[in-house]
Amino acid sequence: MSEMSGYKGRAFDALKAHSARVWAKVDIETTKGVFTGIILPRAEQADDLHVVLKLNTGYNIGIAVENIKSIKELGYREAKYKIPEQEFPYDDSRKNVTLLGTGGTIASRLDYRTGAVIPAFSPGELYGAVPELADICNLKTEKLFGVFSENMSWEQYRILAEAIGREINRGADGIVIGHGTDTMHHTAAALSFMVQDSPVPVIMVGSQRSSDRPSSDAAFNLQCACNASANGEIAEVLVCMFGPTSDSYNLLHRGTRVRKMHSSYRSTFRTLSDIPVGMCTPDSVSPIKKVFKRRRNDRNVKIDTAYDDRVTIVYYYPGMKPDIIDSLVERGYKGIVIAGTGLGHVNKPLYDPLRRAIDSGVHVYMTVQTMWGFAQMYVYDTGRDLLDMGVQSADNMTPECAYIKLGWALGHSHDHDDVHKLMVEDIINDEITEREPPDGYLVFQGGLPEIEEYLSKHIK
Repeated sequence: MSEMSGYKGRAFDALKAHSARVWAKVDIETTKGVFTGIILPRAEQADDLHVVLKLNTGYNIGIAVENIKSIKELGYREAKYKIPEQEFPYDDSRKNVTLLGTGGTIASRLDYRTGAVIPAFSPGELYGAVPELADICNLKTEKLFGVFSENMSWEQYRILAEAIGREINRGADGIVIGHGTDTMHHTAAALSFMVQDSPVPVIMVGSQRSSDRPSSDAAFNLQCACNASANGEIAEVLVCMFGPTSDSYNLLHRGTRVRKMHSSYRSTFRTLSDIPVGMCTPDSVSPIKKVFKRRRNDRNVKIDTAYDDRVTIVYYYPGMKPDIIDSLVERGYKGIVIAGTGLGHVNKPLYDPLRRAIDSGVHVYMTVQTMWGFAQMYVYDTGRDLLDMGVQSADNMTPECAYIKLGWALGHSHDHDDVHKLMVEDIINDEITEREPPDGYLVFQGGLPEIEEYLSKHIK
């Protein structure tokens, strides 16, 4: 057994006692039945109580050492961690796409010994991992950062926007951005304001499940994103991720209206208060909306990376104390986005601190924590009171989009009228829509007869 297997203590002794090797295909007889699969290495920091087996389904399980009765080797082939690399074939007939990396591992392998993910990022590595890409476009890659998406912030947004502008000026026919999914909708909103009137598609893509899992969405997402970037006509900042739970098509969501809605589903991204801009597969791109910004032949793009990061989101909850608002003002925050209840409400104890904040020059905008729908603050007394003291309605901007846009607006001016014009009058990419379409809010509620009938037909 390899010294690099990561096994130790009781688990090491169990494998040694049965002459079992890491990477061997085995039958392991246990007190709970027989399991067939490949013995995997263990991360060096893991416990010594389990043997890890990759089943024929591709999923990994841990088998408690105390339950092992026998191990029978069926075959052996040592795995290689290195991703195969081949020269990415260039074809004059295909469009040129630049893939900018921020740290997400859209195509990768897992080093089971260390637990680390080994990313595929160079064109040759990506070709080795997803050879179908060569049938879609000519690919150039540039790694900008190596961070988890929760560590993306304003400075990274600026660098990313400038890199997009640079690649467009160099002649890229499309831009793909590999990004972690957790904060992808924040970055998509930021790029929607920082990269304006792009002549080519700017497509953000990630994966909900890592490439070593049989249910990984990484390769399919990457193919769809590259196709939408190279061959699609929708020249906007878009998020390209699974539409349904199956591997049938991806949706293209506008960067200002998209949100991650489930922690683990592959079809986690949704367009809120509107419909997606389009749908795509590795070999097709179909608009859904009738109105969108179209691809152009020029190289003209406006890169506007101004920002002020002294902005925050306050998620209102019953019983919120006044000192929450006062402390933000004392700490020098210049913009507050409130995710209010209902049509945009907070409790009366917050009135005085909000009035003090506004009088001191802080810009306060109201959104709704319901996610869908508008902040309509003129309907009830609470909303009217907040409007009278200077709290502004952000209409149907999502809280995350309003937060990003307020930081961007404050990077240009702190004058009240200037900021308000940028926030609610200068609509750049549907961050505010005139109305919510009838199919802009669809939430299927399981258990209802009509929904169960629909699901039985469409989900196998």
